[in-house]
Amino acid sequence: MKAFFNYIIEVADLNIKSPCNTASLSKTFKMVQHRPRKILDKETVDEIIFKSRSIRDRLIHELQARCGLRIGEVLNLHAADIHGRKLLIQEPKSGRDEEIAFMPEYISARLAEYVASQKLSPGDRVFLLCYSTMWNLVTGLGMQLNVRISPHDLSRHSATYASRNGVPLEIISKILLRHQDLKTTQVYLGKISDTEAIRWLDILHGK
Repeated sequence: MKAFFNYIIEVADLNIKSPCNTASLSKTFKMVQHRPRKILDKETVDEIIFKSRSIRDRLIHELQARCGLRIGEVLNLHAADIHGRKLLIQEPKSGRDEEIAFMPEYISARLAEYVASQKLSPGDRVFLLCYSTMWNLVTGLGMQLNVRISPHDLSRHSATYASRNGVPLEIISKILLRHQDLKTTQVYLGKISDTEAIRWLDILHGK
């Protein structure tokens, strides 16, 4: 809008000021500066998982940090959605009817044991928690480690860790994060540091 008014004033040779230059509008439409989020390292994530108080809490953190599930997907998980090492994600963020997420074998076995121990029926939710409780679980553990984190940081870590260990972008995008567009995945992974770039060149071509 600012460029448009400046163009009109200049072309028409008007002796007026652009209305977009007022202090109130500049403050209202000020560009928000987005700070890049810190990517959690594997040691921190492992510590968060291992410090979990119960098998339930540990499973919640592992499903996010190892399998890439979003907090809402964990909350909406039902016993009937578990099929071996696959999870059926109902009403995913993408807008599709459903999606499939995958688990490492040890998490799959631990989750099956938990469902059996809780005697859950197929229609029962696996984790009877609300959003704020799940949030507090993660942030509380972060405070113990002097790290400021959110549940989103755990699911973000799953993708970044996979990327740093050579997993193809297509696999991360379509399988782990279940994005429809590779560009979304690239933004999600954040920037590559100079150290990381050099490390991968050394791995590929030698020092």
